Amino acid sequence: MDDNLEKLAKSVKTFTPQMLEPPYSGIPTFFGAPHQPEIKDMDIALVGVPFDLGVTNRSGARLGPREIRNQSRLVGVYNHYSRMSPFADYRVADVGDVPFHTTYNLDEALKDIESFYRKMSSANVLAITAGGDHSITFPILKGLSSKEKVGLIHFDSHCDTSAPFHGSGLQHGCPMRNAVEAGLVDPKRTVQLGIRGAAELLWQFSYDSGMRVIHIEEFYELGMKKVVSEIKSRVGDGPVYISFDIDCLDPAFAPGTGTPVVGGMSSFEALQVLRGLSGLNVIGGDLVEVAPPYDPSGITALAGATLMFEIFCLAASSQAPGTSGPN
Repeated sequence: MDDNLEKLAKSVKTFTPQMLEPPYSGIPTFFGAPHQPEIKDMDIALVGVPFDLGVTNRSGARLGPREIRNQSRLVGVYNHYSRMSPFADYRVADVGDVPFHTTYNLDEALKDIESFYRKMSSANVLAITAGGDHSITFPILKGLSSKEKVGLIHFDSHCDTSAPFHGSGLQHGCPMRNAVEAGLVDPKRTVQLGIRGAAELLWQFSYDSGMRVIHIEEFYELGMKKVVSEIKSRVGDGPVYISFDIDCLDPAFAPGTGTPVVGGMSSFEALQVLRGLSGLNVIGGDLVEVAPPYDPSGITALAGATLMFEIFCLAASSQAPGTSGPN
């Protein structure tokens, strides 16, 4: 390592030579972060959850974390918009994937996820996650649960507040309802945006519980700035979790997902909304439903990695160094 790189390495909390290597080289980790399976001596954990037993249509999201890791090397470590890097002030590590005792039992697998995230909560580590299907959000929130209900900013084409459906109340159409009913999420501090499509009849719980649902048509009528203003007003200063289903994007930008719905956001619009959320108390987030088998080009995984990095930056910028983790 030459003198300039050595100075750089000493000036930041997290540095690996891999961050500066070509993106096709080395063993892929999220954004080139060090791989550290043991949850200790870190502020922020980047986690993979390779799981898709909760899908109602096409499987394949179990392969999402691996391909998001690959594409994340193209995203890099620096956010040009916010002019910051989470790696500068925080000890960050890719802790690998959630280990499962079974990959054939939905109920038991979700318990494994909850247990893994409870360890991070106990260690006061903030977690940013790549899924996996959307069923994983409920056990993540259970594992990260604190005394205070969290607000929720939910990007999706579906509200995911269905009653038990097709024989399960834990599948990926139910996590947000489950989180509210379990007392983890405050529906009055919840915004669901990008919603559209034929599944609308399943989402009555969102309206009955007081969630703010912004359909894609209203999103365009209001404009991004007004949407951002309403989100920030709605969730306030309390802790908030961000969950981003890649099918919030139009299939033109994210074809590799299990339940694509035409007429969604562009990747640019999604990025601008996330960037507008600066200043919120973000205590964690996930990027889910990237299914690489349906997009061999990698466009969907690249979009997922980029959006995951924005959530990562939001969470990092909302924490004072040394105080990461749920409030």
